[in-house]
Amino acid sequence: MMKTNVLKSTLTPIVAILLCVALYLLGYFQVIFAAIIVIIASRIEYGKQLFASLGFQRHRFKARDLLVVAPLVAAVMFALYLYVLIPGVTYLTGQPIDFSAFKVYEGNLPAIMGLFVYIWASAAFGEEILFRGYLMRQFVKFFGDSRIALILNIILLSAVFGWIHAYQGITGQIITGIISVITATIFYFRKYDLWFCIALHGFFDTIALVFMYYGIQ
Repeated sequence: MMKTNVLKSTLTPIVAILLCVALYLLGYFQVIFAAIIVIIASRIEYGKQLFASLGFQRHRFKARDLLVVAPLVAAVMFALYLYVLIPGVTYLTGQPIDFSAFKVYEGNLPAIMGLFVYIWASAAFGEEILFRGYLMRQFVKFFGDSRIALILNIILLSAVFGWIHAYQGITGQIITGIISVITATIFYFRKYDLWFCIALHGFFDTIALVFMYYGIQ
């Protein structure tokens, strides 16, 4: 029985990650699909504790944290993103961030509302479940949370997070990676509270949508 459990806890995440990589290489990668894959993997590995294993902690589901603290932190992070990271990284790379994929949403209220629903489902829930809830916690499971392991955990996964945002160009990839480092650090210091990171990500992107709608970049 013990051998079976060890085998399951080792093979399940490997298969799940390989499936996500295969989808990416085949050009069918979608964050929502990847999130579903890792949720299924968590169900196989942890059974009824699958949501707890991802960081959905019942005692952390607090209105004040999710509706007050998270939006405030998101606003500070967005100010850092807009006024420090974009000009700073652009200066270093010599290439402006590529926002062309979002040009169609400028002044387009129906499109921006549809994107609002999509980013909360795909970016806020999907990306946080995949990168923070699953990959980051699996890394801790295999390599521990010593200072060195934690630094490698955050840097490696944030590099991948930035990489999948290649449509924003090299500047966008670097900036997204830095934002991921900040989010992952918050996730760690809040004792793997996925609810908070989902809210933080969602409100950050919601602020970005407002700026996008009015053409402020």
